[in-house]
Amino acid sequence: MPDILTNFSGVLVNVLTVLIGSTLGLLLKKQIPEKLTSAVMTAIGLCTVAIGVTGVIKGQNQLVMIISLVLGTIVGTLIDLDGKLTKIGDRLQKKSKNSENEKSTFSQGFVTASLLFCVGAMTIVGSMNAGISGDNQMLYTKSVLDLISSTMLGASLGIGVLFSSAFVLAFQGGLVALSMALGSFLNDFAVAELICAGSVMIIALGLNLIGITKIKVANLLPGLIFVPFVCKIMELF
Repeated sequence: MPDILTNFSGVLVNVLTVLIGSTLGLLLKKQIPEKLTSAVMTAIGLCTVAIGVTGVIKGQNQLVMIISLVLGTIVGTLIDLDGKLTKIGDRLQKKSKNSENEKSTFSQGFVTASLLFCVGAMTIVGSMNAGISGDNQMLYTKSVLDLISSTMLGASLGIGVLFSSAFVLAFQGGLVALSMALGSFLNDFAVAELICAGSVMIIALGLNLIGITKIKVANLLPGLIFVPFVCKIMELF
């Protein structure tokens, strides 16, 4: 059995790359024309949608996705998870010294980056591999990708992206801990459906980045909690 530090090393590396990337983006922000950052954000949005579509295809039973996301959205909307995440961003904003322009994008950067870095196939599978077997290879690969993404997001959305590293630590760390405790409960079927449900959120986030929609993606997050239980019910029938 791998030790605890090994289990969480991928998460710690991922947090570090987000901190480094977003810091680089902030340093480069004034050097990059707004026209260029806007174009890059559109490209990132399109790539995000493409990644999401690829993940959705991995689902084995569409009913699991539908039931889980409907139930999760009901819970997320009732407790206003998106609003709570935005309020966290607002509180962090007040504690940091920003210009007026930066204040207007702080919460957007915090929420967008937090979801982009934490919802997706590599996050789910990588965290589970780290928790169950101590294999952090996928999280290390994800860290390199997040280094690039956080740099561009930091340049376009500001310092809120830097603070998303705290959410990455809490969310991915929680997934690793949950996998360590419930590894046997999360079989291949459940993992595939978790990727599918998470990928739907990735698509929604990509559409938001492009500017087509303003979906409250965080309100869908509880759907991930329902997936393993819906899978177990499906297996019984």
